[in-house]
Amino acid sequence: MNVLEDAHRATAPDHARHPTAAIGHRLRQPLSAAAWPAGVAAAALLLPLFTSAYWIQVLTAAAVFSVAALGLSVLYGRVGLISLGQIAMLAVGGWTAERLGQTGTLPFWLVLLATGVVTGLIGIVIGLPALRLSGLYLALITLMLAAAVTIVLTNINFPNGGPGFLGYDPVKSGTVPLARPAIAAGDTAYFRYTVVVCALMFLLAIAHTRGRPGRAWAAIRQSEHAAVAAGINVTLYKLWAFALACFMTGVAGALLAASAGGLTVYQFPPQESITLLAALLMAGMYHFAGAVVAGLMLKAMPALLDTWGVSGNILLIVFGVGLVQTLVTSPQGIAGQLSRDLARLSARLRVRRTTS
Repeated sequence: MNVLEDAHRATAPDHARHPTAAIGHRLRQPLSAAAWPAGVAAAALLLPLFTSAYWIQVLTAAAVFSVAALGLSVLYGRVGLISLGQIAMLAVGGWTAERLGQTGTLPFWLVLLATGVVTGLIGIVIGLPALRLSGLYLALITLMLAAAVTIVLTNINFPNGGPGFLGYDPVKSGTVPLARPAIAAGDTAYFRYTVVVCALMFLLAIAHTRGRPGRAWAAIRQSEHAAVAAGINVTLYKLWAFALACFMTGVAGALLAASAGGLTVYQFPPQESITLLAALLMAGMYHFAGAVVAGLMLKAMPALLDTWGVSGNILLIVFGVGLVQTLVTSPQGIAGQLSRDLARLSARLRVRRTTS
């Protein structure tokens, strides 16, 4: 067995580390990994039947931010590269999508794809420091990048249909949202459209982690020197991870650009990237399902507190206490703990069924 497989097994769940345990489960594992995003998406598509227009908009934003959290989960949870620039990439994706959409010649799906390609290329440039930096130093570099993006956007603003390359007209007031596709013109239809696209992003991430890139990322995360000794092109796979994370986040930013009200610079403060990291650590950094929970924590929880008349600032305290509790008692986060609890429950039910 090669080093890639050893590293992949070292980061896999316990049942995947032992070849003699649950062969049938291992055969079903890729299917189940791809099935849960489809199940979550199917459940989300039914939510508009039970929620108001306000909550549809909130859940649309939660779906978008779950993809931003997914990109961070790929970078840190799979490769060990910490980035605090995901919110900045979300803003860049929104800006790019609005500028492309205002040409009026590209269909919405092509705007999403083109935006993802642009942000993916930017991700490769961002990933270049990761070839020599890691840990706190890489986090600081990406955080400064996020602050730089905020400063640039403050000066150039988001496109509002104006002339020139920037597409901004200071005479016009307000923002102009990206035009939605004809099949998703209403808020409810657009929510369903967003959920489907976000599910595809999750499936794309799962496909990468189940293939050769995922095994290479696992080897790099375990030991970069061992990965180099095994013949893995560390430069290629690190840049690949950044490109994939920024591609998905760019697509999410394009989806956000077509949400109600358009985009403003104030939606993307640099410190939001730190909040995203904290939420993802609590939700489950090493499980893609944790990205869904993180999106809900970032957008649904503040809306819920607002509905109850409670100040949203209390979330800073909740996130701080929750982060400490997670790091001390449950490093795998909510998603990891839930996965273990369900596995234990399933095992106990199986034992009772065999003994009865």
